[in-house]
Amino acid sequence: MKKYLFLILSLLMSCTELIDPPKNLVPKKTMSELVAQFALNDQINNYIPNTNIENATRTVLKQKKVSPTDFTESYKYYTASGELDAILTDAQKIILDKDPAAKAYIEKKLKENQNVPTFAR
Repeated sequence: MKKYLFLILSLLMSCTELIDPPKNLVPKKTMSELVAQFALNDQINNYIPNTNIENATRTVLKQKKVSPTDFTESYKYYTASGELDAILTDAQKIILDKDPAAKAYIEKKLKENQNVPTFAR
């Protein structure tokens, strides 16, 4: 019985990641830049209704030379590995660097919705 328990524990410890990294893993910095740009593009729709967000997303991915599949697979990997929070924090910092006035807006929205996790304050 102890041998089986030892074998099971050994197998569990050898599996350190939930999923394997994708073949074309997008670097964390690039992921942060993409997420920040997607968030900024999403806000354009507030000022210019009926904006083609999908086209803007494709353009951003093309500029960064990242395929939609690579982005999706990398996003899944970073979510499963627990590294997505750091990527989102960096994305928020990028947005704040581009527009410091956004900080007040972000803090206002965080106060309105207490269920939203805070990243960078």
